[in-house]
Amino acid sequence: MAKEIERKFLIDLSSVGSIGPGVRIQQGYISTTDNTAVRIRVTGTAAYLTLKGQNRGATRSEFEYEIPIEDANDIILELCSGPVIDKTRYLVEYASHRWEIDIFHGSNDGLIVAEVELESESEEVDLPPWVTTEVTGQVKYYNSSLLDYPFNKWRK
Repeated sequence: MAKEIERKFLIDLSSVGSIGPGVRIQQGYISTTDNTAVRIRVTGTAAYLTLKGQNRGATRSEFEYEIPIEDANDIILELCSGPVIDKTRYLVEYASHRWEIDIFHGSNDGLIVAEVELESESEEVDLPPWVTTEVTGQVKYYNSSLLDYPFNKWRK
């Protein structure tokens, strides 16, 4: 079974330095009745259907399949409920780990998070100096949760 093990953090973007070019990502979610997620992601040159199980700590099942971009766009328009997540992803290497920095747009503008994928939950990871707060497992930071309760409503 495929597993995703990741930790998620808030960061101070001004301390990161040059992060190079990013990739714009749009993703929608198909409604489910439990704590699973069915995501459609379009990255400009590729599209994916992803099925994610319920989090158990920093681990959850994840199955991802590349699909035609035209199909992904149709699925987002016809089958996904509500708005889409719009963000730009930047990849940063630090101490033998690849960090994914997501800068959100639209109703989540102002939210910036970084994720690092691990081989096991017990794997040691050196935190970059730009990491501020760990938010692993906090549901409000899940992309699927940001559709129902976007970042721009948190401050109110």
